[in-house]
Amino acid sequence: MGEVKLPLPVKLVVGMISAKIELFRQVQERLSEKFGAIDYESRIIPFTYTDYYGKELGENLKRKFISFEKLVDPGEIANIKIFTNNLEAKFLYPDSLRRQINLDPGYLEEAKLVLATTKNYQHRLYLGRGIYGEVTLRYTKKSFRSWEWTYPDYKTENYLEVFDCIRKLYLEKVQGGGRKGLNEKL
Repeated sequence: MGEVKLPLPVKLVVGMISAKIELFRQVQERLSEKFGAIDYESRIIPFTYTDYYGKELGENLKRKFISFEKLVDPGEIANIKIFTNNLEAKFLYPDSLRRQINLDPGYLEEAKLVLATTKNYQHRLYLGRGIYGEVTLRYTKKSFRSWEWTYPDYKTENYLEVFDCIRKLYLEKVQGGGRKGLNEKL
């Protein structure tokens, strides 16, 4: 019988998409109040990979990623997704139910990037509270690699560089503090 072990804490990552880049700073402040100091901010990247969000969020969309200094329990990602959904609802266009910003929380660990979503599909696992998890990228042979289901933007060199940077921060934190003690309650 295998021994039950608690997972190591992971690096919380949030991707943001909006036509209004000034919202990135406002949302980052709210996220930081909840999850602590931000230790990584990507540059703003044009979001041109799909028109899926255009009707709701607007035209000329931009993407930005952030990560947080404090590591989190991966078992909390469903609760984190609920929090970010509620935060999106605070930034609706006036007199509408249309969001001005989309938030995609997930976590990064040594070997993978996991995204949380409300959408079920064949490659997603139910996490609880109406939230599913997807291993979007895997780390092998010195870089992140995609799957057949990986969103097109997550396959780009720009995004892979972002996740490589965040992974380095994660490994520094895990190795710098040693693995001992990281399984304690977060």
